[in-house]
Amino acid sequence: MASMLQPQIILLKEGTDTSQGKAQLVSNINACTAVADVVRSTLGPRGMDKLIHDDKGNVTISNDGATIMKLLDIVHPAAKILVDIAKSQDSEVGDGTTTVVLLAGEFLKEAKPFVEDGVHPQNLIRSYRTASYLAIERIKELASSIEGKSLEEKKELLANCAATTLSSKLIGGEKEFFAKMVVDAVIAIGDEDRLNMIGIKKVSGGNMRDSFLVNGVAFKKTFSYAGFEQQPKKFLNPKILILNIELELKSEKENAEIRLSDPSQYQSIVDAEWNIIYDKLDKCVQSGAKVVLSRLAIGDLATQYFADRDIFCAGRVAEEDLQRVAAATGGTVQTSINDVIDEVLGTCECFEEKQVGNERFNIFSGCPSGRTATIVLRGGADQFIEEAERSLHDAIMIVRRALKNSTVVPGGGAIDMEISRYLRDKAREIAGRSQFFINSYAKALEVIPRQLCDNAGFDATDMLNKLRQKHSTGEGAPYGVDINTGGIADSFANFVWEPAVVKINAINAATEAACLVLSVDETVKNPKSESAQGDAAASAMGGRGRGAAPRGRGRGMRRR
Repeated sequence: MASMLQPQIILLKEGTDTSQGKAQLVSNINACTAVADVVRSTLGPRGMDKLIHDDKGNVTISNDGATIMKLLDIVHPAAKILVDIAKSQDSEVGDGTTTVVLLAGEFLKEAKPFVEDGVHPQNLIRSYRTASYLAIERIKELASSIEGKSLEEKKELLANCAATTLSSKLIGGEKEFFAKMVVDAVIAIGDEDRLNMIGIKKVSGGNMRDSFLVNGVAFKKTFSYAGFEQQPKKFLNPKILILNIELELKSEKENAEIRLSDPSQYQSIVDAEWNIIYDKLDKCVQSGAKVVLSRLAIGDLATQYFADRDIFCAGRVAEEDLQRVAAATGGTVQTSINDVIDEVLGTCECFEEKQVGNERFNIFSGCPSGRTATIVLRGGADQFIEEAERSLHDAIMIVRRALKNSTVVPGGGAIDMEISRYLRDKAREIAGRSQFFINSYAKALEVIPRQLCDNAGFDATDMLNKLRQKHSTGEGAPYGVDINTGGIADSFANFVWEPAVVKINAINAATEAACLVLSVDETVKNPKSESAQGDAAASAMGGRGRGAAPRGRGRGMRRR
């Protein structure tokens, strides 16, 4: 009787939504599987593209897993984990983003029947982690090294890795053309870790084959004043001065005032202003530089001044482009033009301004340090060029990883089938229920070759049976799906390769994501407080800035 009179304990705020137990876990698994189904059809060389139209009217056409996941704006808390692993795979290795989402979704799909039958999730997690460890060890055994090869052999091997990545992209039809370009760009920057040393510039018009690689820096002509047309547009072995200062007459600060007792003193102030700018320009000329670049504005006076002295100048150059010019030419960005010495000036074999499509480009080639490269992309529609840029980014990341880790594995689902066979054999040596769980993990790995077949329009069941038979002989490890014939083929002999690090990272990330979802047994959703909503509305209303009062000034002319 006393227990019936116990007061009710209220822990959570009224309106808080809680769900727990087996039903909650199954719901999370279903959400993750639904996300995997969205990107499923984009896998492989015959994968389809997604057209995503956002609330601002922007249209994106892509089959890159990470791009699609970012643009989907997923709100389910468990499904967001798959978005995070796609992002981490993209930033870590650059490719395999669709693979990692598919694997995570498939691991959870295979775990679902066990969860529904009452198996404790921790048993599944333990077995999945064991299977992941065994799979990664097997990949390391099967990987082939490209160390010790000559530069030409290495280039060919890296081009094959890049071509495998590009084959599933929108520019797959020109994969050999772009693969060679990507390899040359990555080798040009050498051991440089900063990816922004490879610039990608997009120019609408022309076709893909009009794209070209600059062993140096190229950027679009910046805004220019009158007098620019009179400047020389080509130099051989010029000295390059890189600045971070304005070369124009400056306005005074707001509310600045000068009190004069004698009106004749006004002219001396005007002269002082002009003398300051002319002093700066004289020092630029005396430095011996033939090309002057600045991150800030170079005004009309300076433009004409340089034109009269056969010097090329460009103001408002983007920070990224300026840093790349400095790295390539050996110059240093200057914040003052006083005491400019030869050591801070950059140089290159050739500077020229060139017409590319409807744009003018400033091109620095034959740079001494050579730690930078620029790919100028051509193509029809803007969306196409945007997708081509994303594809090249993936290929660049893959080639860099292959260079650093120097081991490759066969693609086309070959490595996935071999690990699946290996884990099935290993599972027989394990007593207890773990055998079932490792078998389900092995079955999940077959999703990659199965999806490659489905996306290409082939019979997946027939193909998987052929692959299982071939891999069971012990000599079929490199055999995967042949997209062109609809049969199976030696992926290694067909140069369908991918860096081992891509597969290792994908299996690691997918297993961790699956284990994380399986370890969640309760979801608590806090209600939005009314005060928080009120604050948000108030901040939206209060964010309007006051319009600044218009101001101007008259400027006197320098007395001659």
